Amino acid sequence: MLEIPADFPSELVPLSWLVGSWKGSGWVSYATEEGTLDDSAREYEFSQDVSFTVESSSVLRYNAIFHRLSDDSPVTSETGYWRIARPAHSFDAGPGLIAGVGSSPFTTAESVEGLRNDAGSFDIEAVIAHPDGIAELYLGRVDGPRIDLVTDAVLRPENARDYRAATRMFGLVEGHLLWAWDAAALGVSLRSMASARLARV
Repeated sequence: MLEIPADFPSELVPLSWLVGSWKGSGWVSYATEEGTLDDSAREYEFSQDVSFTVESSSVLRYNAIFHRLSDDSPVTSETGYWRIARPAHSFDAGPGLIAGVGSSPFTTAESVEGLRNDAGSFDIEAVIAHPDGIAELYLGRVDGPRIDLVTDAVLRPENARDYRAATRMFGLVEGHLLWAWDAAALGVSLRSMASARLARV
């Protein structure tokens, strides 16, 4: 059973099961048009190191590093910020260097419960950036130990490979973090790209 420290930010409690370091392996299997990619680029096993850390009272920082399992060569990394979706208030910092003013009212379990949506889950926003210049804005929901995300926007440089949309699912199953990633990229429609099973370290 997950124990939440007494000083853990109340607004992040719905995401608290993610916090910590995780390590494991997964499989890439992405079906593209014939000749688009060499098989070794879209069918391989990888290792992954993931961390979720508290960035502020309302934001988690996400970092992930991927290596090819066969020879431990680096594949890529990604980093981002996750939070419960709610309207911005004067106590929130941003945009840019604009400082927040005042105190957050979301400091008790009761106040955070008021952020639940009509379905009884919490809406979530996640921004994930990649070294190739692609950035994704995901919207979704967290319902207990499960998160479902769908891209609301994908930003990519002119010379980046085609990448148009994605969905991601994260779940806590028997103490392991499981995830699946579907993507519409390289000229094909949304389909399974990768999945993994990670253990807490």
